[in-house]
Amino acid sequence: MKLLRYGPKGQEKPGLLDARGRVRDLSAHVPDIAGQVLEPEELARLKALDVENLPLVAGVPQKDLRLGACVGAIGKFICIGLNYADHAAETGAPIPSEPVIFNKWTSAIIGPDDDVEIPRGSEKTDWEVELGVVIGRGGRYIEEAQALDHVAGYCVINDVSEREYQLERGGTWDKGKGCDTFGPTGPWLVTPDEAGDIDSLSMWLEVDGKRYQDGSTATMIFRVPELIAYVSRFMSLRPGDVISTGTPPGVGLGQKPPVYLRHGQVMHLGIQGLGTQTQTVVSSK
Repeated sequence: MKLLRYGPKGQEKPGLLDARGRVRDLSAHVPDIAGQVLEPEELARLKALDVENLPLVAGVPQKDLRLGACVGAIGKFICIGLNYADHAAETGAPIPSEPVIFNKWTSAIIGPDDDVEIPRGSEKTDWEVELGVVIGRGGRYIEEAQALDHVAGYCVINDVSEREYQLERGGTWDKGKGCDTFGPTGPWLVTPDEAGDIDSLSMWLEVDGKRYQDGSTATMIFRVPELIAYVSRFMSLRPGDVISTGTPPGVGLGQKPPVYLRHGQVMHLGIQGLGTQTQTVVSSK
């Protein structure tokens, strides 16, 4: 299944994408694509529905029908840094011996095609296409061998980052990662049975038509099962939590000289089988 949330900001309704790329409404069956709805039993119930009998929503998704973040009421937005060997190399950082964990604040979450705001005073706003893992079954001290049983699905995330705030202003990375609009999520949550081989998904990002990132999840240092198990040592994972798993090379910081986002530019990004995002960059008011 490809689950999604559609409609105006703050008024999103639950839906799914049918085989012909049209949105079907799920409001009669679930209140939102969030929380307990993402547990395995609930996903199985949704999968058993006759899609052709679900109400058809007018409009073309990501054209004249806005999509919100594919998961509602995200509890924790957990991110992994320097998780691609080739990305670590371009930033001059050593390959981590353990996963690097930081957070995005949930106020950063927006729809996949909503505008991304450059914060006031920012000169170094950057991009990062990432594979998002959505937790379906909660747990603590999860064994790596059972970790994928806790996954509701996968999605595209743009881990927008302000590098000066992240690296030059003291403290942790979080202040440069969690600014408003810095977490485009979606367009849809793709359940594991349709997501393909998550260890070998191509991923890319362009700015104004120029491709900067062109990588693959194959170069991840720590794979999804290991990340879930590791993160669960430090916090309980709950349905609807999201783990963003790191980015391949090609970020603005890694260009020579570095290249950063400016007002009016357009980011276009995607992951094989998981959909695409398009964001216009605007200056914060």
